[in-house]
Amino acid sequence: MLLLACGLPAVAVPGFARAVAVFSLTVALSAQPARCVLQRRPPLRNFSADCGSHPHPVTMSNSCNVKLYHSKALTSPYPGSHIERSHVPEDKVDWQVEWKDYNPVEYTARSVLAGPSWADPQINAKGFSPKFNERDGEVERRSLSGLYVVENGRPRNPVGRTGLTGRGLLGRWGPNHAADPVVTRWKKDRSGNKIAHPVTGKNILQFVAIKRRDCGEWAIPGGMVDPGEKISATLKREFGEEALNSLQKSPEEKAELEKQLQKLFSQEHFVVYRGYVDDPRNTDNAWMETEAVNYHDETGETMDNLPLEAGDDAGVVKWIDISEKLKLYANHSYFIKLVTEKRGAHWSEDHGPECHE
Repeated sequence: MLLLACGLPAVAVPGFARAVAVFSLTVALSAQPARCVLQRRPPLRNFSADCGSHPHPVTMSNSCNVKLYHSKALTSPYPGSHIERSHVPEDKVDWQVEWKDYNPVEYTARSVLAGPSWADPQINAKGFSPKFNERDGEVERRSLSGLYVVENGRPRNPVGRTGLTGRGLLGRWGPNHAADPVVTRWKKDRSGNKIAHPVTGKNILQFVAIKRRDCGEWAIPGGMVDPGEKISATLKREFGEEALNSLQKSPEEKAELEKQLQKLFSQEHFVVYRGYVDDPRNTDNAWMETEAVNYHDETGETMDNLPLEAGDDAGVVKWIDISEKLKLYANHSYFIKLVTEKRGAHWSEDHGPECHE
């Protein structure tokens, strides 16, 4: 058994290359309803896994005694629609709690039912026999959190009830995998010296953030893992498309961009988080999981050769100072907080207890 951030246990799944579930869902007190809808490929842009069916994170607390559970996955209306979820009281979220009168709304968006390449057919479609909890051809149906329950032929959200069944805007039944590259550098003055926060005395980190076109929220420039694609390739591809507008570059510019990206993404890095994402698109039968990885440009020289330019799903892209005041999409603020703890950077002026690995 592994012990990760906030002292929560992680489940190692045999044959899944050290897949780890970090039980770190968005804390209810800081959760704000998010209403983002992804327009490209599967409308599921940021993924993370959670705790499988056993144990149930809804009833767990971390070492800081903060109760963790999904909250954005309970908000209405469902993104891009007028669909209202069935109300799920906090004490009824956990599947372990009996609730005979639970009557969730069924909803799958038309864009998903249209049968795009990134989406599964309906469960009862002829010839569709998904292999849940397995690698299903090129589609990864294993969860970063371990085995999940399949009930009446449908996967069950490992965190608990959401008040809505079907897939909503998500393409895959069960886990929908994404990757989030957290690219950071130190904030510096004109002389090249690191700038420390006046209260904490800790150096200030900056990260590359995009403002999403669909909902106007700031986020990490991540995206979905294509079938058969390695996470490392997804991280580099998505950063190039969203933060550097690589899709609109000439062949010569793309070649030069690829050199600089390779330099950045081949350096030492660390996995910030693997697990469930408290995403407003989640349903009882489909949910987002992600792997967030930090690539830190210590000197700042590499990113100086990579001018930021918004592209793909991004409306704006820029360097943003990191602090607890950030309000980001899904649980991205939590990912950023973990990076500051790892780097020993400024996060909060409150000197209360922090969670560490």
